Amino acid sequence: QVQLSESGGGSVQAGGSLKLSCAYSGNFLTSCMGWFRQAPGKTREGVAGIVTMGGHTNYAESVEGRFTISRDKNTMYLQMDSLEPEDSGVYYCAAALKRVGTSCSLDPASASYWGQGTQVTVSS
Repeated sequence: QVQLSESGGGSVQAGGSLKLSCAYSGNFLTSCMGWFRQAPGKTREGVAGIVTMGGHTNYAESVEGRFTISRDKNTMYLQMDSLEPEDSGVYYCAAALKRVGTSCSLDPASASYWGQGTQVTVSS
């Protein structure tokens, strides 16, 4: 059974940093994992993806240069720097994303497994 569990969310002022973790277990056929987020009243959106074999990463334009996705054994991370109020929302890790060329799809519909989410609040 596949399980994903996020941690590390919290409240921070604009310009601050947070690091999210996603511990995962189980067997799933995937070459891609990623992070998504959902703000109140908005649809879920992709933030970053990582190819599990090789480590190629890709990012949404809104977080490029500020967020860094990484992975180590059975944990995936999202380092978030220079946070902005617009980054607030519930962050989810996901597995078995669709692979698109050398990158991972950031379309939420492409993911097969989800964590329960962790809240990130950035105040101005």
